[in-house]
This record gives sequence, structure tokens and C-alpha cells, in this order.
Amino acid sequence: MTRRYSVFRTLAAACLVTALAPTAHAAWPEDQPIEVVVGFAPGGGTDLMARSLAPFIQKSLGGHARVVVINKPGASGEIANAHVARAKPDGYTLAIVNAPGFVFLPLSKKTQYKVDDFTLLARVVNDPTVLVAKREAKYKTLSDAVQTLKKDPKSLSFGYNGAGTNGHLALVQLQKIADVQANDVPFKGTAESKTALLGGHVDYAFVSAAETPELRNGTGNLKAVVQFGEQRSKALPHVPTATEVGYQMTMSSERGFAAPKGLPVDIAARLQKAIADSIADPEFIKAASNDAPVLSYLPGAEWQASLNKQQAALQALADQMPKQ
Repeated sequence: MTRRYSVFRTLAAACLVTALAPTAHAAWPEDQPIEVVVGFAPGGGTDLMARSLAPFIQKSLGGHARVVVINKPGASGEIANAHVARAKPDGYTLAIVNAPGFVFLPLSKKTQYKVDDFTLLARVVNDPTVLVAKREAKYKTLSDAVQTLKKDPKSLSFGYNGAGTNGHLALVQLQKIADVQANDVPFKGTAESKTALLGGHVDYAFVSAAETPELRNGTGNLKAVVQFGEQRSKALPHVPTATEVGYQMTMSSERGFAAPKGLPVDIAARLQKAIADSIADPEFIKAASNDAPVLSYLPGAEWQASLNKQQAALQALADQMPKQ
């Protein structure tokens, strides 16, 4: 009886020690997937960029890291941004943010997030906005479209990816500079805009250069009318800029990674390095042929400083628009 009691006491003590010992967890980023949240529908430039980069970031982080892409489209990216802003800053929830919309939306209306709710990690691309039409479009140049709108306001329709996006702001600028009124039609993503254009539901669409590989390889039924970069993009060297054809304006789409504010410095540094390494990986450049001509890496702090410089111009655009 004494021996059995002794064995029982030994087993009980062992169980108690096990219960009191801290549970062992794998360290970040190995104990759960890293979610990269995209604020636009699948198939657009933002979504494709995120999906092409995800496996390379995963490889760079090493170990058992897993990176998955989740789409939360709507409200020009606000839904996705708000979701990430509310997430725990532990490195497991990241956003792909799209400027200028990321900065512009809180300037133009009350939003569910603020820019300072985030820590920017890295810019990946700086992609010029492009106005596209069907090859058989009646008005084939920007000047043709402007002259038509002057004679008949709102007679031509222009699709874009929602309020505050690069396409929308390009249209706002164009209407002001050219003193015209267009029929503007927002969509949830570039795939929707292109489908509407090809189906004859809109006359033009604002897209980003990387989102339209058919413009570079001559396939498909779309043509580039004009691009809105400061200079001709490597992606579309034969397409004139708006400035070249007499309209002094620029508008690009910057896309990159951000995390909820408060992300630990060491995790932020690892993520930034993983993104930088991935963009420089020859295999990624080969796989991401659409983005390759517009890759433009900036570390998070430098990207934030660049966006800060753009804020005054974006505020001026916001002041022109009805408050919501």
C-alpha cells in the first residue's frame, strides 16, 4: 500500500509540474499563417502582385512560415484597410495599401481607418496610370475625347477602381485641367473595369500599366490612349504621357505592404528585408513579368516620407470634391 501511494504521489507531482510549465509555442512567423489582405477583387494588379510575391516572402522568412492572400474588396480599399488597422500588431495580418487612395480617402471623408493606424513596411511598385479604350474606339486620342466632352458634357464614360483610387483622381484632375465633365463609373477592381470596357458598357477605363500586359504584347482588344507618369514608363515606352499631349498632370499607383501600428521593430525589420529580398530575386522578376517594369522598392520610412510630401496636393483634390 505504501509503495502504491508513493508511485501515485510521484505521478501527481509530475502532472503538476507539466501543468504549471509554460506551453511551448513556435516563434513568429511559424505558429500561424501570415494573412496579406488585398482591398480589391481578384485578378487586378494589386491582387496579382500580392499573390506573386507571397511565396517568395514565405521563402525568405524561412522555416515553416506561411503567407496567404485574402481579398476584402469594396469602398476603394477602405474595408480591407479598416480590417488590418483593427488587427493585433503581431505580424500575422498585413495590408497591401494603394496610394494615392490610402492617403486620399481619410482626407476626403470620414473613414474607418487613419493613415497613422499603420506602419508602412515597403513600397513595391510605382505604376503609372493609363487611359485605355477598345481598339475600335471612335475617339482614339485624349484630345479627341476632351473635344467631344466639351461639345457634349458627360457623353463619354470612364471606368475606374472606386472613389479615391489613382484612376478616379486622374479623372478628377483631367476634368479640372480640360474644363470638361465626364460620366464616371466606379468599379471594385481592374478586372471589372476591363470587362465593362470590352463589353461596351464604358468608353474608357483608367488602369495601371502593370495591369494591362496585353498593351505591351499587342494581344487583346485594348489600346493605350495616354499614360499619366512623369515620363514614359518602361512598360509602355511607345505611349505618350499626358504632358506630351498638352495636359499637365501626373498620377501613378503605388502599391506596397503595411502592418497595424505597434508592430514590434524586430518583426517589421524581418518583413521589410523579406520583401526587399523577394523583389530582388531573379525568379520573382521572371515570374512577375507584369510588375517587373514598374518595380520601385522603397523602405517603409522612406515611403512614408514620400507620401507625406504628396499630402498637400491630395488635400487640394479632396477639397474640390463633395464631402461625404
